[in-house]
Amino acid sequence: MRVLHQGPAPGSHAFLMSLLTVDRELTQDSYYVATAARGPGHAALNETLEADVAIVGGGLAGLSAAIELAERGHDMVLLEAALVGSGASGRNGGQAIHGLACDPSTIEAQLGLDEARRIWAMSIEALDLIRERCARFDIDAEWQDGFLGLATSAAKAAELQRSVQRIGDVYDYPMQWIAPAEMPQWIASPRFYAGAYDARSGHLHPLKYSLGLARAAAGLGVRIFERSPVTAMEVGERVVLRTGQGQVRARQVLLAGNVYLPELAPSLAPDLAARIMPVGTYIGCTAPMAPERLRALIPSRSACCDTNFVLDYFRPTADHRLLYGGRVSYSTVTPRALMNSMRARLLQSFPQLDDVAMQYAWGGFVDISMNRAPDFGRVGPAQNVYYVQGFSGHGLALTGMAGRVVAEAMHGDATRFDTFARLHHRRFPGGRLMRTPALMLGMAYYRLKDLL
Repeated sequence: MRVLHQGPAPGSHAFLMSLLTVDRELTQDSYYVATAARGPGHAALNETLEADVAIVGGGLAGLSAAIELAERGHDMVLLEAALVGSGASGRNGGQAIHGLACDPSTIEAQLGLDEARRIWAMSIEALDLIRERCARFDIDAEWQDGFLGLATSAAKAAELQRSVQRIGDVYDYPMQWIAPAEMPQWIASPRFYAGAYDARSGHLHPLKYSLGLARAAAGLGVRIFERSPVTAMEVGERVVLRTGQGQVRARQVLLAGNVYLPELAPSLAPDLAARIMPVGTYIGCTAPMAPERLRALIPSRSACCDTNFVLDYFRPTADHRLLYGGRVSYSTVTPRALMNSMRARLLQSFPQLDDVAMQYAWGGFVDISMNRAPDFGRVGPAQNVYYVQGFSGHGLALTGMAGRVVAEAMHGDATRFDTFARLHHRRFPGGRLMRTPALMLGMAYYRLKDLL
């Protein structure tokens, strides 16, 4: 696998293409790619087009915005550098969970409790939106209700219980507390001490969901172009997006490339690229097992995630496998022997699966912000270029909501979008050369805290 920091510098077009190349290599062994039929796909852009709105990025946020805007009567063009759903949207852990990647206190400290409650409510609306779109557009994304948050020690259990109590009291979102004595009824693992169950969150096959949204968008008249990376952007009253073979002129533009976004941003908004970092995330998936054996591991068939800072997450699949994620790379260097590494992590939680083979292992990049809160806003002299980024590994549901609120703003009602846009975001320290080593050092500290 490629070591990114021996290649082009972050923020360059060559770096963008390098990220895309590594993503393509890593996802060749993806369970999702093996089990989702893409169909004929979409042609590359090779002409000049006019549009009301152009979207850069064919992941969940871009597709969601395209659906919302097309339904409001806008003429839409969507440009994807690779294939729709080929980034984090189509290769993540498949967990759709309440809230944001950051603690609610992060939002409260900046915006106050009333606005924090509004953002929390939008994160729950995001869960409902997935169910609504699967039903409306007949998307068989293998949705399964249920999420288990798991504590690995008594101290972490006390912290989790306090959080569950406060979310119930302050945000009117009750969850079921699982005491240590009750844990064997919920999960067959010696690793987890206590937990909390949320029936409203859940999990799905993210690539099937992404492809279903793309079909829905195309059915609503959205013109989708794949293998059409944007190489230049000219801002003004009308924004021009140039690709290798064509261009799009639009009144408004949405940059929804997330970790791939900084290539377009430096000259337009120098702070934008510095507020996110690419982080490698990795997942393995077992061979199928007997349905009763899999159900014995997680009787509720919930998605599961521990509460460590450097966390593990896992879930059953519809075809009776266990999908397990947990490795991250803050240096953007791909771990060696990835399948063996993911199998070793799985066995730490489920040693009884030592006779079950790991069949798939894959990974790719997500973008994180300093405070793990999403970063939405507008840039450009005409403020007609919108962006959404910084989902920080918690975006399966929230990207759909991001698409909805940015579409509302582009259509004329920015109330909900501006709630997010008021969040302040800091640059990662160290500049282009030192911010990755600084982040690695910080993550080493948190790993040690988790171990201790």
